[in-house]
Amino acid sequence: MRSKTAKTISWVFIAIMLVFTYLPIIILIIFSFAPESKAIGNWAKITWSFDLYAQLFSSQEILTAILNTFILALSSSLLATILGTVGAVGIQQLGKKSKMLVNGMSQITVINADIVTGAAFMLFFTLFPTGFNGFPALIISHTIISMPYVLLSVMPRLTQLNPNLYEAGLDLGAKPMRTLMTVIMPQLIPGMISGFGLAFTLSLDDYVISKFINGNVQTISTLIYSATKKGIPPVWRAVSSLMFIVVLIILIFINVKGKKKEKGGLL
Repeated sequence: MRSKTAKTISWVFIAIMLVFTYLPIIILIIFSFAPESKAIGNWAKITWSFDLYAQLFSSQEILTAILNTFILALSSSLLATILGTVGAVGIQQLGKKSKMLVNGMSQITVINADIVTGAAFMLFFTLFPTGFNGFPALIISHTIISMPYVLLSVMPRLTQLNPNLYEAGLDLGAKPMRTLMTVIMPQLIPGMISGFGLAFTLSLDDYVISKFINGNVQTISTLIYSATKKGIPPVWRAVSSLMFIVVLIILIFINVKGKKKEKGGLL
């Protein structure tokens, strides 16, 4: 009886959490089809149409910002996944104290305030000119802040692996790099996919760091912030709705792919 009550309370709590999380997004999507409503939540005399989406696809500024955002997210996520996975393999080979030290250092950008990290990147690219300005600087910065999330996703997979797998590959005649790529890496694919998904959504969502070092490159977050100074135009409802749907599809694909890889590895 007590177990049934606890289960019911758990489901009620989950339902409340989901409602508070997704209801505002659902309302936003609904009002993306109501161009004449100046404020979200005003249900009186709503006229339904696709005008906001037509405005979205006719605005070169918004389309450029969307393209920049997704190119930045994909590029930085791929780099973060590659570097984070290789880093995780290297960290796993360290001694206990060294591993704790490197793990702690790698999480600095996770626990550090975004504004401090953004200011640090801005000072670095200002005081030490690297030739990387605008888009390259954004890719480097987003890669650095995303790598810890890849590490957090890949490290648990590494700890679950048989520590003798690497030595077994070497004993069978494979060279170290081939052993790493054909024996170890395939076992880490579910963690890599999860890390890529986290890095991708983090890059899409970032505003502070992008604002500090974006140069002349506009992303969706910086463009929306600029628009808030004069009041957010209704067209951004369509932009936000479209982004949510696209990201949701990508995350569903990533999770399904990760589950299939995990089941394949178990079999």
